[in-house]
Amino acid sequence: MPDPSASEHNARLPALIDRYAARLENRLIRAVPRELMHIPTREPIVSFTFDDVPDSALDAGAAILEGNGARGTFYISGGLEGQVEPDRRVIERAGCRELAARGHEIGCHSFAHHDLRHVGTQALIEDLARNAAYLDAVDPRVAPRNFAYPYNSGSFGKRALLARTFRTCRAGGEGINRGPVDPTFLRAVEIRQPQHHVLGLARWIDALIADPGWLIFFTHDVAPRPTPHGCTPAGFHLLVAYAVTRGCRVLTVDAALDTMGLRQMGLGEQRR
Repeated sequence: MPDPSASEHNARLPALIDRYAARLENRLIRAVPRELMHIPTREPIVSFTFDDVPDSALDAGAAILEGNGARGTFYISGGLEGQVEPDRRVIERAGCRELAARGHEIGCHSFAHHDLRHVGTQALIEDLARNAAYLDAVDPRVAPRNFAYPYNSGSFGKRALLARTFRTCRAGGEGINRGPVDPTFLRAVEIRQPQHHVLGLARWIDALIADPGWLIFFTHDVAPRPTPHGCTPAGFHLLVAYAVTRGCRVLTVDAALDTMGLRQMGLGEQRR
């Protein structure tokens, strides 16, 4: 008689292998940077960013930032517009327009929200063009936008395309950006449940104060009963207020780049 546990393990094996492969590719990207920009260490800078952008990120997350005199970067996937899930709903175009009108930055998270490792180059070009049209319809922009990888999963072979298309690309990596940094794979720290994890993230702000650089946080929903990839309004407010109280400059990704004197440059040129 077949062993049910063995069958369940075999069913999960492809996903486990793919997850391990993604980690290896991310490590390869970190080990072999495509180009470098130098992050100044004159002052501590913090950016709060949101992926997918559930409606609670607009209703609670944006309001908490504004209440502390700050703005955030919201990475939008047009293909997720209005998507309703058991524990969240993704904002629609009106929500994107509202965020932009309130001074928040609208970034790109691809249109279809697929792992870039599993998307062909031409398909990715078309996907990014489709999302650019979606974002331009709600927040017209001439300069290159900033990008966040779906699932924080990078693609070694597609970095040149991303570098030509975007000002920066944000991944995960649990670290502070200091000194020489690959702009196609910025580090970021996730704000997620459980609550004790969120409260413990204040240590990253302490580390930034001790050794300045650029700390990027990211999360998804900000709700009383958050998903595993989100946080409560109380936890998010604690982090934002703590960063402000400790004297950090809380800026959008775009504003942080401008403040640090970093700009979009052609391939092979040094970023300053």
